[in-house]
Amino acid sequence: MLTCGRFSIPLGERSLIMGVLNLTPDSFSDGGRFSDPRRAVARALQMQEEGADLIDVGGESTRPGARPVLVREELRRILPVVERLSGRLRIPISVDTSKSAVAREALRAGAALVNDITALRDPEMGPLVADKKVPVILMHTRGTPRTMKRLARYRHLIPEITAELRRSVRQALACGIRKNKILIDPGIGFAKTPRHNLVLLNHIDTFKKLGFPVVVGPSRKSFIGHVLGDPGADRLFGTAAAVALAAFQGAAILRVHDVAAMRQVIAVAGAIRGSR
Repeated sequence: MLTCGRFSIPLGERSLIMGVLNLTPDSFSDGGRFSDPRRAVARALQMQEEGADLIDVGGESTRPGARPVLVREELRRILPVVERLSGRLRIPISVDTSKSAVAREALRAGAALVNDITALRDPEMGPLVADKKVPVILMHTRGTPRTMKRLARYRHLIPEITAELRRSVRQALACGIRKNKILIDPGIGFAKTPRHNLVLLNHIDTFKKLGFPVVVGPSRKSFIGHVLGDPGADRLFGTAAAVALAAFQGAAILRVHDVAAMRQVIAVAGAIRGSR
């Protein structure tokens, strides 16, 4: 069971769905669509009705090459949405940020989980998460969105990522974050080549052996266009294939844009897995 504030959601019965709500003008897939708080709130409520188990709200694009956003701008984007949703959603709100100042205000406004792509690189993030007793997702990456492509070099991909995730977990525990509040994410698309992403999706079981719920976010990412030989291709069906594979291997949470479609994919993949 994962406790997020007043919410408790079961882990392990099936892969949970984290609906993506990007409030940025430059996100790789839906930049600008939900920059209006009213549209963002409507989209979150729609994803809830489509079957999302959590909503992940982000105010800074982390696509390759993205420029950093100031704290005040990130807060301007997300706080009105989190405040409006906190009393209306029946599911937890996650805040997708690497800044402790943003996380603090979002948690105060009603968020109940922190999704940190930098795995506590901000020295104040770990103590904040520990103090607030909220879950945290520790994602694997290297560098920043502007430098991570240059850092996608590994001699032994899975062992290196596993070791770096272990290091992040040790840091989290040293900050006082309880083990049952930690989730890990191998970071598909972050300091990874298209081939690296395919290998990661074949090793969800390996990451599960670290002893923490695994979050996987393949939705609409560029490696799908690479596989299809068409960078501009619609990535819905490619996403479905990646989600099905991750769900079949027992990923705890799938972070997706297309909630209704992926809920069906996860249901069937989970049923096949359960029949073994």
